[in-house]
Amino acid sequence: MGTEGANFLVIAGRYRLEAKLGHGGMGVVWRATDQLLGRGVAVKALPLDETFSAEEARWQRERTLREARAVVQLRHPNIIVVHDVIEHDERPYMVMELIDGGSLADRLAANGPVDAAEAARIGGDLLSALHTAHAARVLHRDIKPANVLIESGTGRVVLTDFGIAQVAGATTLTESGSFVGSPEYTAPERMTGVRTGPECDLWSVGALLCAALSGESPFRRDSLGGTVHAVVIDEIRPPAQAGPLLPVVRGLLERDPERRLGAVEAERMLRAFLETGRTPPRPAPEREYTPTQRDLPLRRSPAPERSRSGGLMAPVRSGRGVLTAALLVAVMVGAGLSAAVLSTDWGGRDGRTTAGTSAPGTPGGSASGTAGSSAPGTPVSGSATTAAPAPTAALPSAPSGYRVAEDPAGFALAVPDGFTREPQGERVFYLSSGETFRLGIKVTDPQPGGPLGVMRRAAAKGPETNPGYRDGRVTSVTHRGQPAAFREFTWDGFSAAEGARHTYDVCWEEDGRLYDVWISGPIGKARETKEYFDVAVDTFTVP
Repeated sequence: MGTEGANFLVIAGRYRLEAKLGHGGMGVVWRATDQLLGRGVAVKALPLDETFSAEEARWQRERTLREARAVVQLRHPNIIVVHDVIEHDERPYMVMELIDGGSLADRLAANGPVDAAEAARIGGDLLSALHTAHAARVLHRDIKPANVLIESGTGRVVLTDFGIAQVAGATTLTESGSFVGSPEYTAPERMTGVRTGPECDLWSVGALLCAALSGESPFRRDSLGGTVHAVVIDEIRPPAQAGPLLPVVRGLLERDPERRLGAVEAERMLRAFLETGRTPPRPAPEREYTPTQRDLPLRRSPAPERSRSGGLMAPVRSGRGVLTAALLVAVMVGAGLSAAVLSTDWGGRDGRTTAGTSAPGTPGGSASGTAGSSAPGTPVSGSATTAAPAPTAALPSAPSGYRVAEDPAGFALAVPDGFTREPQGERVFYLSSGETFRLGIKVTDPQPGGPLGVMRRAAAKGPETNPGYRDGRVTSVTHRGQPAAFREFTWDGFSAAEGARHTYDVCWEEDGRLYDVWISGPIGKARETKEYFDVAVDTFTVP
């Protein structure tokens, strides 16, 4: 048992607990005095699952102590120093250095967001710390502003609670449905239970950079279901304040962990910004994304199984088994996810490319080399649209709120109610009222280099054809076993009054023809734009 002295609890006969500094899911932290060495320390009481049997509790304590001792070996100026690991009254404790200063969360709450230079400094120091920790096979798994301390006077960045989530042996989503960790900073592959590795920490740094620059994580929502949906499925929209560091932020917030920007390269880019005021472009990922669950994103998946209550059921594997269907239903339904979106988006690399991601919606342009032509809705003279191949398939069905457009150009697809047809030479547009959304289709003969070559040439011309062209990305995938390519980008739009727009485009070859489907919409309505795009691509048929 601990001893009482001057109303203070002394544990292990040495550490006098004097004042509670904070508490949370990962334990309680005390300001304490090491009476042997006469110095101030911080002592964290690590949590144990009180529902465990005696044998399970013993196993958990042993694992906690073993892994905590691994954290003690970490030595880096931006990682909090762990002095000791002890067990007292059958509970593990970590004894750490005491930092004179508040957390980044405290700083943001008191003073608001930081500028790009300060965010780059903080991010660079965290990435350096993570590189050291990951080399020692230690993960953090709960990186967030509250776990980043800023030392008073020196400005030293200190990552605290390092390894605590790992030490505690906690999974992200438990079998009972409770959440352990910080959802708005948790990587999608960990959220769904697919994997947990160093890349998860790097995703968290990307979310933290956004929070430092804007005041909150880009994945913050009003409910757990909404947050999970934002992390796993929604299109990722970094805040405008992230502009100076956007290559790093986007690189760290790659949903495919194998394409995510590494710690060393991300730190190098942030240090370059601090030195030059400019962030260099990220290097090309070592591999192109290859869909594994199905040919993404153009063929509709089988309808999800329904629970007895009518909710959608899509079991997700985790480290401890299959997540309960009820949990997934709560997450998806709470986020307002429809069956159509679930079937087209779930399991993709990221929310942008699971059902086709990217591109021309430029001033009326398609990836097939016409991105510089006049905007949709502008009268254009030219030849008739391309003749259709011989009928090969039945007409698609349209979701609620859509209608099937059997186009004279020889194809059919579902378009939102109220969209009107506007042919322009080789291209056909379906436009919303006021041309807020511009859906385009082009059918041509195959082009040199195939779909990927077409997209790359269009991307190279992006700055010429699209004012303010930025964040362009081309990805190679397959559709129905045939070569396909996705592209997306942001640009300044047709006019200053209209504002910035985001474009999605997919191009593929099928039956000796090259098909190109794209859409552009206001950057503030990216989710709606993406839904229209997904439905158009998913229902596209050559009757």
